[in-house]
Amino acid sequence: MGSWALDDIPWQRFDPSRVDPEIVRLVKAASLVEANGAAYAEHLCHVFADDREFQDSARGWGEEEVQHGAALARWAALADPGFDFGAASARFQAGYRIDCVKMFARRGSQAGEMLARCIVETGTSSYYTALKEASAEPVLREICRRIAADELRHYRLFYKNLSVCLARERLGRWARLKVALSRVAESEDDELAYAYYAANAPDTAYERRRWSRAYARRAFAIYRPHHVERGVAMILKAVGVTPNGWLGRTLAALSWQAMRWRAGRLARETA
Repeated sequence: MGSWALDDIPWQRFDPSRVDPEIVRLVKAASLVEANGAAYAEHLCHVFADDREFQDSARGWGEEEVQHGAALARWAALADPGFDFGAASARFQAGYRIDCVKMFARRGSQAGEMLARCIVETGTSSYYTALKEASAEPVLREICRRIAADELRHYRLFYKNLSVCLARERLGRWARLKVALSRVAESEDDELAYAYYAANAPDTAYERRRWSRAYARRAFAIYRPHHVERGVAMILKAVGVTPNGWLGRTLAALSWQAMRWRAGRLARETA
């Protein structure tokens, strides 16, 4: 399933003069989250215990996610030789546990699980595209380009299986919208905040509000309107709503304004 390997990255082109310390912090956190891919893949294999073919796809997806983490960690170590991915990953794993039982309870069905994965892949595809465009460092740009393409392909994988699930499950648009909104809201949970903390502040205590805001302030700053527009369109497609109509345009505009408002508020609070 993989389309590239770590050796395909032009590591020799790394340019330390183009490294942005703020982006380094985001990359360190992302490397820890991506490395959790294998655990999420096993969760999907349990949810689809009756579908060996999809289990194979899920495990392949998990392997690619782990590779994303490895690529990001290697770049982070070039940008900051003091970064110890192994130690940071151990801190992250010790402080943040994936509750697969709770995850499935939130989705309620195989279709709900696939929809939730579509939302996640929407977010990661948009995020790595934004990160690529925000960075001037050529190796990171290439890594993010490849990861964003992978995440878009993963979205298509889960969307295809969502269609299969919907053929046998009754999950209307409103129910799908509820699952989608629930998964979007989960982006505010501890995973990203704790990863940011574990990667960047090993000698301090974890305070959820503090580190959630620190992560959000830096992450929101890299987005631009077209990233949000694309993300909204992908979410609406998964929910079963025409993405290029007035609703899509309105939601994209509102989402962008909400993101900029929050980013501005967090910046003012920090100042």
